[in-house]
Amino acid sequence: MLALDEKTIRASFVNASRKEVSDLSLPADFAQLDWNKIDYLGWCDPKYARRAYIVVPVDDQLVGILLKQAEGSARSRPQCSWCEDVHLPNDVVLYTARRGGAAGRNGNTVGTLICAEFECSANVRKPPRMAYIGFDVEAAREKRIATLRERAETFASGLLHDV
Repeated sequence: MLALDEKTIRASFVNASRKEVSDLSLPADFAQLDWNKIDYLGWCDPKYARRAYIVVPVDDQLVGILLKQAEGSARSRPQCSWCEDVHLPNDVVLYTARRGGAAGRNGNTVGTLICAEFECSANVRKPPRMAYIGFDVEAAREKRIATLRERAETFASGLLHDV
């Protein structure tokens, strides 16, 4: 992912009001982010319980999305829809987002299961377990990275369309 600055991030939001964008807090470790090791930028807002943000590159633009964490918890341990890591050391939660444009103003939302602290980029970069003799671990890792990018982009693109 390309390195981003605060102004670019704030300008990228497609489903947030100007007030919500001006109130957002950037991640505490923003200055230390290794942009080469993340596929999307995601963080929880420390000022607002259950509010989070993601910024996803889609084609040649950035799509910033305001997320809300669903109340309650799952009865079973769900799998992240983006990184699909079944050996996660972290929680997975349901995040919802208003659609952009008129659809969002009418209350239309979409949801997805994501790692609670947005660890997907780190999860897909871990070497997968050896499935069989001759298994190409590096090729499998690269495929997982590409799949994560595709899923994040698909989710972000889906918010842009009025449905």
